[in-house]
Amino acid sequence: MARQARNLAVVFADISESTSLYQKLGDAAARNIVNACLALISGILARYDGRLIKTIGDEVMCTFPSADLAVLAASDMQAQVSATRPGNHPVSIHIGLHYGPVLVEDGDVFGDTVNVAAYLAAVATAGQILTTEATEQCLSAALKTCVRPIFHTVLKGSADESTVCQVLWRTDRLDITDVNLRSSKTIPGDTGSLLLTLDEERICVDQWRTSVVIGRSKDCDLVVNDKFASRQHLSIKLVRTHFYLFDHSINGTFVSLESGEEVHVLRRELLLDGSGQICVGRSRADRPTTVVLFSRDRRSMYRI
Repeated sequence: MARQARNLAVVFADISESTSLYQKLGDAAARNIVNACLALISGILARYDGRLIKTIGDEVMCTFPSADLAVLAASDMQAQVSATRPGNHPVSIHIGLHYGPVLVEDGDVFGDTVNVAAYLAAVATAGQILTTEATEQCLSAALKTCVRPIFHTVLKGSADESTVCQVLWRTDRLDITDVNLRSSKTIPGDTGSLLLTLDEERICVDQWRTSVVIGRSKDCDLVVNDKFASRQHLSIKLVRTHFYLFDHSINGTFVSLESGEEVHVLRRELLLDGSGQICVGRSRADRPTTVVLFSRDRRSMYRI
């Protein structure tokens, strides 16, 4: 099928804290709850002329022909999930949506509009619907009254700062936090995925693979053959739009930054940005034979 350019509203609806469900309830029970929630969300789409593109783990990706329909559908999703307790368990979702040009091909959609919607879903908290000022400008007058600006950020495809807005979907707004419009609140943008390289092996930490374990054990994602390395020495995790290194070891992790500084991380976490080197269990001054390189891929971490 030929690739077509269209304007669509892209929506990502993601189950909040789904990992804790699996930890608390076990795989089978948690999966039943997740499936019930995803089915509930998917069942809402037809009422608003929506189309399911795909489910991605615990997330639904869908499109709508207009910004109005997307906002109405997202609000209905939040209301239904809040009221029905899918799988007889309290569940929350967070939603990101953006209206703009997309490329449609073989039933899928691509482009910066998709990446922006995915980013907004990632930074939204449980019970929130986040959208953009550009989307708000496409809404009918009635729906514009349900949208308020809350943050600033730099979105993919733009060099300028944009406004992130919240859709107020609850009918009772007495308990909503007031927005301090006098303060400048800029949230981190989508600064790309994190590439990890060990010899000829490369792993990308992004929306699709949000956690990597490095250590001596053969079960690790990157296996380090060093006598100073613990079996599960460290993990690197995507937390919203940032990448953190968590040390779990006996000897600690030595991280060389772009500035040339070497940081010893022992049973704590460190924000990884830019590029550098990770030495497991000993300093670079000891000339370890195994070094993990990290660098930011500045393309979107979503690239849906």
